[in-house]
Amino acid sequence: MINWIYRMAKWTAILGGVVLTAITLMVVASVTGRALIGVGLGPVPGDFELVEVGVGIAIFFFLPWCYLRGGHATVDLLYMHLPGWAKRGIDTVSDLLMLAVWIMLTWKLWEGLLEKKEYMETTFILQMPVWWAYAFCFVGAVIGCVAYFAKTLTQLGLASAPKGWTLESNAGH
Repeated sequence: MINWIYRMAKWTAILGGVVLTAITLMVVASVTGRALIGVGLGPVPGDFELVEVGVGIAIFFFLPWCYLRGGHATVDLLYMHLPGWAKRGIDTVSDLLMLAVWIMLTWKLWEGLLEKKEYMETTFILQMPVWWAYAFCFVGAVIGCVAYFAKTLTQLGLASAPKGWTLESNAGH
């Protein structure tokens, strides 16, 4: 089960990268179109709306993988000088707190999705239903909850990390 969660987080991160690449190409096309208005081209309609939606989706798809790989930034001023048991304790408490925050974030995202769908709020230019973006982000948030739960279980010693995956402690930056 834990193997499946890690693979799912990895593939959603890859999908987030595809979304981010598509957004980048769309921005290049839009800027090029603006520069070439004189020859009949123009910007991509609703480009900023697509960037807003796409970046939100990419972030929600990247975060579970980032967390599982220990990619979140920490302040190591004191942490690196602590004994192993204290580091594990801090990591466990922070994992539990992040799981609680992620669950609350997912819950509020779900409520927002339902509200946006109920009122059929749309974007200004493309008239795209806003709840679509919420739905994609909600998928990433649910995957995040599962990933945070899996990492918390491994941190508490209730599950083991998948073979071949090294769980890194938080990366110090």
